[in-house]
Amino acid sequence: MCGILALLGCSDDSQAKRVRVLELSRRLKHRGPDWSGIFQYGDFYLAHQRLAIIDPASGDQPLFNEDKKIVVTVNGEIYNHEKLRKLMPNHKFRTGSDCDVIAHLYEEYGENFVDMLDGVFSFVLLDTRDNSFLAARDAIGITPLYIGWGLDGSVWISSELKGLNDDCEHFEVFPPGHLYSSKNGGLRRWYNPAWFSEAIPSTPYDTLVLRRAFENAVIKRLMTDVPFGVLLSGGLDSSLVASVTTRYLAGTKAAKQWGAQLHSFCVGLEGSPDLKAAKEVADFLGTVHHEFHFTVQDGIDAIEDVIYHIETYDVTTIRASTPMFLMSRKIKSLGVKMVISGEGADEIFGGYLYFHKAPNKEEFHTETCRKIKALHQYDCLRANKATSAWGLEARVPFLDKEFIDVAMSIDPEWKMIKHDQGRIEKWVLRKAFDDEEQPYLPKHILYRQKEQFSDGVGYSWIDGLKAHAEQHVTDRMMLNAAHIFPHNTPTTKEGYYYRMIFERFFPQNSASLTVPGGPSIACSTAKAIEWDASWSNNLDPSGRAAIGVHNSAYDNHLSSVANGNLDTPIINNVPKMVGVGVAAELTIRS
Repeated sequence: MCGILALLGCSDDSQAKRVRVLELSRRLKHRGPDWSGIFQYGDFYLAHQRLAIIDPASGDQPLFNEDKKIVVTVNGEIYNHEKLRKLMPNHKFRTGSDCDVIAHLYEEYGENFVDMLDGVFSFVLLDTRDNSFLAARDAIGITPLYIGWGLDGSVWISSELKGLNDDCEHFEVFPPGHLYSSKNGGLRRWYNPAWFSEAIPSTPYDTLVLRRAFENAVIKRLMTDVPFGVLLSGGLDSSLVASVTTRYLAGTKAAKQWGAQLHSFCVGLEGSPDLKAAKEVADFLGTVHHEFHFTVQDGIDAIEDVIYHIETYDVTTIRASTPMFLMSRKIKSLGVKMVISGEGADEIFGGYLYFHKAPNKEEFHTETCRKIKALHQYDCLRANKATSAWGLEARVPFLDKEFIDVAMSIDPEWKMIKHDQGRIEKWVLRKAFDDEEQPYLPKHILYRQKEQFSDGVGYSWIDGLKAHAEQHVTDRMMLNAAHIFPHNTPTTKEGYYYRMIFERFFPQNSASLTVPGGPSIACSTAKAIEWDASWSNNLDPSGRAAIGVHNSAYDNHLSSVANGNLDTPIINNVPKMVGVGVAAELTIRS
């Protein structure tokens, strides 16, 4: 993923502003270590830090149309760029970059071209013919983007907070699936799928339709001119990504360039659940497998860097981002620049363990809609920024627009967890790839229980974080937490510890408002806590909080050793989910 920064209209000296834009753009250099570019037109500045994945030789940005009247800086991948080029036979393209189509599409179709793009993207486009500009973000928010406003009337756009937080009077998250037009004076949503309204779908479940849609999503993401691999935790989602990639890699341009044997990567504490399962999947698929170990202390030592790069104080996100951040550095050291990952399946199919308590299909479906809409604040944020911190790109086929349309049109009755019928979490996805003749995965992996990434890398990881926070945050600090942090007040010492670090890097009030908050049980939304009245007093974001569901759920000994007296009553009193059982599925949150 690249880094983009734009300053659109200002009243200061142009040379001084250019120097400032370059300075701020360099804060994003980790996202694009391969090349830097800047374009200035009057008081408009478009800067770019490039990570070269497609056409490394000539695809430097900013990009232009033929007469250079339209200029664009882009972070993303446009998977249907070859088809789009064919729609514009009279246009001449300067590069082979997949993003080169954007300026030409705007010239041909105006502002309404955005929905034609099949891919992930954040971009800023300047039309010098009338000094208008356009900014847009992809449907789900896989690429990060922020917008800010200066006292001088300027508008700032940046891939990360650190590109604009010091120069804007106010800034906020640029919402996914939206477009900002200077001509129309504000934001409007360009992405309007049927599921967004949360109406209950009724399409019957078809295993072959779902399987083919996912295979197509993976195949699209094999578009690369650089070495790549897959993140493989051994959970369902990442294992399916690896399996489908292995099955279709041969014969692709990528295989001709870099070889037909797939490389896979996993991270964990010594003896963690993920390391064992990932090795088994890698052996089954025949990948070149790379296993990275870290210690609890390694992770704790990296926490400040993680918070600086991920730009959040959300507890679950930081827990999961840290091992991914450490792994990404190792992957990049091997010369790999792109990985395919498994984010999104749990949100689409109701894979988190708390979905056992969904009271009916209507609540089940609306909760999946809420989870997908919030992905840009959680898993997408983690996957993009943890990898981009080291100049590595992560692609997420489960969040393909066409695949989401197929998966979210299925009657949610099929997604419901029904033990009397042998249907566990994400049963529709498992069943779609349960092929006896040409198995995609070993049976027990295909039906492995859900394991959130921060748990799967090793259970002592979260326990170690809590113990570390206990040493740095006193009871007196917690008593005053609401006065120090009135917005999203930390309720645990771990949360307070992360918040202190975040505020040191991003002290502005606008920064704290970019981070989501609210209660959660095992990664639920606040609304889903209503499914069980007892949950409101027993909140913990870890999947192990789902006692009676999770095979390695918290017990009295673990909580008392790891969490201290402050947290022990909360963990000990988490209600067992009667009638749910432990034969649940497992994927990871990565």
